[in-house]
Amino acid sequence: MKRIVITGMGAVTPVGIGVDEYWKNITAGESGIDTIKTFDPSELAVQIAGEVKNFNPSDYLAKDLIRKTDPFMQFAYIAAEEAIKQSGIEIEPERTGIIMGTAMSGVATTAFTQEALTGASHKKVGPRFIPKILGNIAAANIAIDYNIQGPSFTVSTACSSGGDAVNTAVMCMQSGKADVMLAVGAESVLCPLVIYSLANAKALSRRNDDPKTSSRPFDVTRDGFVIGEGGGALVLETEEHAKARGAKIYGELMGCGNTCDAHHVTAPHPEGRGAIACMKLALADAQLKPEDIGYINAHGTATHKGDAVETNSIKTLFEGKLPFVSSTKGATGHMMGAGGITEIITCLKAIETGTIPPTINLNEVDPECEGIDFVPNTAKTAEIDYAMSNAFGFGGQNSSIIVGRYK
Repeated sequence: MKRIVITGMGAVTPVGIGVDEYWKNITAGESGIDTIKTFDPSELAVQIAGEVKNFNPSDYLAKDLIRKTDPFMQFAYIAAEEAIKQSGIEIEPERTGIIMGTAMSGVATTAFTQEALTGASHKKVGPRFIPKILGNIAAANIAIDYNIQGPSFTVSTACSSGGDAVNTAVMCMQSGKADVMLAVGAESVLCPLVIYSLANAKALSRRNDDPKTSSRPFDVTRDGFVIGEGGGALVLETEEHAKARGAKIYGELMGCGNTCDAHHVTAPHPEGRGAIACMKLALADAQLKPEDIGYINAHGTATHKGDAVETNSIKTLFEGKLPFVSSTKGATGHMMGAGGITEIITCLKAIETGTIPPTINLNEVDPECEGIDFVPNTAKTAEIDYAMSNAFGFGGQNSSIIVGRYK
């Protein structure tokens, strides 16, 4: 088995654009959640979200690219650009690939286009509509500009899409199909159509009067998740390839797990069957024991069932020595496909800096979630060598990714 290393990272998030800004604010306990600004939410039951702040696409992208892309594609492109620049890599077209992870692709563009069409006297839809909503076009735009001609897949496994994009990238490299893979996750689903559905399913927090404290993972007062948006990217290389070009290595991709609960379309298995199996697979792939993991970036969305099941799953598997656990979704909201990547970046930065990011808005741990140090509200200092990122999604999709200090 080849050793896989990380040589580049990129992030576009509600708490900052760029990995450095993201990390500074996430460890400081800043919240990126506020009243929705991109459209008027006043008639909706849920009016809050984690939007990317101060985002002007023309600061980052050419005009033609802006016109033909959905916001989730723009976030993906910008995150990928940062990761590629940080890696310093010179693309070898046929030995470099790209995997895109997104849960809902261009759903907001679809919804707003249909709304405009319904109220229009002249029924006209632009020629760019279809390319703007297809998930794989995000990867295609990046591949075109960087001449990436190797394996290209788009993974859509609900909220585990980002983690599964990394897993798929690793499989491509282990099979010898590429020396370098760009793993990207991105999401922008904010529109009344999505909000109505999730609100009616009682999945979303309704704390419109206090947006910054609305996302409360593991807290006894939590009342649902907050929609977030953004993008994340990682440049993955075989160790041999990275060392040959003298690349700076930010960490090692140790192991990946993927399972399905085979239980329910939206609810997790009550005993965490799939989550436990997934974490076990990642540990086995990494050739590590549970006690080796120093930190887990939890899926932790602030839903009642989800947080309780994940807590019990972690306690069951890590019974001998519980690691630090935190959910950065208290700050960013649930970024869906993007979160799977940015939360892996969180794990890499925790290892690099010795800082465990906090779970903000956690003032009283739910009795169903007791027994774990969730790093409430304030970051902690700890020397760790290995960290795990969990991402669980509708359909019983489970992803666990383990990263480690490069030795």
